[in-house]
Amino acid sequence: MTAQAPSVGDFLDTAEQLVTIGAVLLGALMSHVTSYVMERQKNRHELLTRWDTAKLDAYVGYIDQVRAGVFAAVHMYEHRTGIRESSTSVHEMTAEMSDVGRRRGSAFERVLLLGGDDVVEAAHELNAKALQVDWHAAGKVDGELSDWRDRNRAVFDAINRFHESARVDLGVQGSISGEGHPQRDLLLPPSQRAGENGSQTGL
Repeated sequence: MTAQAPSVGDFLDTAEQLVTIGAVLLGALMSHVTSYVMERQKNRHELLTRWDTAKLDAYVGYIDQVRAGVFAAVHMYEHRTGIRESSTSVHEMTAEMSDVGRRRGSAFERVLLLGGDDVVEAAHELNAKALQVDWHAAGKVDGELSDWRDRNRAVFDAINRFHESARVDLGVQGSISGEGHPQRDLLLPPSQRAGENGSQTGL
């Protein structure tokens, strides 16, 4: 018997099978690529989220320590200048300021490790202003009450600038300064504001 030559129908059946197999393989490949891309995006998002969380913790921790340092400095300044007596000794206050300064320095290092360029610059500026308050409170630099208040205002202005830089770095919309947020002075009780020129207050 002689072999029968393949018919056109056989060629069409084979072609359809090849097309079907190719479509299955292409579908599997596309599914694999899509899963791979989505997994990479998911991992990248999770990584960015972890970094943002670490940054937020570092930024908040640094501001907390800066504020703690200011409060400790006010305590020292008011006691040393006779504005408000305290049962805490100067030695204990000095130790407290030293401890707060150490913690602030550690928080500052975290910002340097995690922060963007603008945040790091703002942290450097804030650190310098905070040190001025420390030195004034301890009597290491000269100054009147007006100088003391100016140095405290400078710290809080620097805190606001740090906040602005941190918000931009974290992708937070809006602003905490500008026309919609007027300049705020140091918060003093009304009696202290009224008698500001004739009496001394810590802030």
